[in-house]
Amino acid sequence: MSKRVVIPIGPQHPALKEPGSFIITLEGEKVVGAQVEVGYNHRGIEKACESRTYIQNLYIIERVCGICSHAHSTAYLQAIEELAGVAIPRRAAYIRSIMGELERLHSHLLWLGVAGHEIGFDTLFMYAWRDRELVLDVLAMLGGNRVNYGINTPGGVRRDIDPEHIQKIRDMVDIVEERNKYYINLALGETTLHARLGGVGRLSHEEVIKFGAVGPVARAAGVAFDVRQAEPYAAYDEAQVKVITDDHADVFGRTVVRVLEIMESIRLLRFLLDNLPEGEIITKMPRRIPAGETVSRYEAPRGEDVHYVCANGTDILERIRVRAPTEANWHGMSHMLENDYLADVSIIIAAIDPCYSCTDRSIVIDNRDSGQQTIFDWKQLRQYSIDWYRNRGVDPAKLANRLPRL
Repeated sequence: MSKRVVIPIGPQHPALKEPGSFIITLEGEKVVGAQVEVGYNHRGIEKACESRTYIQNLYIIERVCGICSHAHSTAYLQAIEELAGVAIPRRAAYIRSIMGELERLHSHLLWLGVAGHEIGFDTLFMYAWRDRELVLDVLAMLGGNRVNYGINTPGGVRRDIDPEHIQKIRDMVDIVEERNKYYINLALGETTLHARLGGVGRLSHEEVIKFGAVGPVARAAGVAFDVRQAEPYAAYDEAQVKVITDDHADVFGRTVVRVLEIMESIRLLRFLLDNLPEGEIITKMPRRIPAGETVSRYEAPRGEDVHYVCANGTDILERIRVRAPTEANWHGMSHMLENDYLADVSIIIAAIDPCYSCTDRSIVIDNRDSGQQTIFDWKQLRQYSIDWYRNRGVDPAKLANRLPRL
């Protein structure tokens, strides 16, 4: 008689904030097999961009992910600005970098709270999210929103930073820096935290390279790669980045990397504010982007974000492909889960800071009967979704009428 038990986690599960599915095979409490099944969030973002103008696409791309909204919009704009041969003003480049580091603070503090919650350390969860609120208030002050700040525009940025804003950023940074010292002491010195996270979800230096992991997952295994240093963009050619690494190659190492990266972001913010140049914040961009293709890279809080853009010479792009960092980090997830325990599954998954919406794409339907692949346009993709539900007895139009009126 087999002692193995198969436990499905998701796609709808109270512990998951987004739909994702993991098939976990256990022997006792030990994970002997893990299957990652993503693909439940088909929003058709890339296909939607192929029927809209470049400026309209900016607002779609910014919504690939709420936590990394500035990362995605900047990566996209860098691509079309390169194709157009446009260099943004230096002040705009600094403002983009300032927003990027504020977003990194926001993301890492969010992750720290979630990680604390996953291991039952809810005091850490409350402390970290308290500090995150300070960052979100600053982001709302600068862009008008706590997420999806809308600061970017083709050729530069939409909003400037005045001396009052600078002072409020400095005040926030001082507070977060002081409080983050506690998190660093906790990560480096608290024996119970090290005992809980040490050796969990291991991915060695060689395995990081093998599976193509990025961001804190890679840097926690000693891979000293950061796009801000390797291929500087915006103002990072002047605000030189110190790449934070660790050699534990586990969830503990990923925690250490993130809390130390918070301090590095604070250092970068002070440099950017001290050296913010005067001048314009936007350069005129052509409505039609010259035909060509390019790849833009950006170091999002979760890791390297890659945008491929193909232009056809009109005001509507030919193709865009987004390779978000979570998509890169999923490849090593099964390996990280195996040989650990069921109680470790949630924190191992959380340790890559996954974004399911960032990952999922759908543009091709495989017709197995005819052996052909059908590529849908935007209207066909929407209709396919409606018909799929109707064939299963669900009419989306009727569901809409049942929604409560607010």
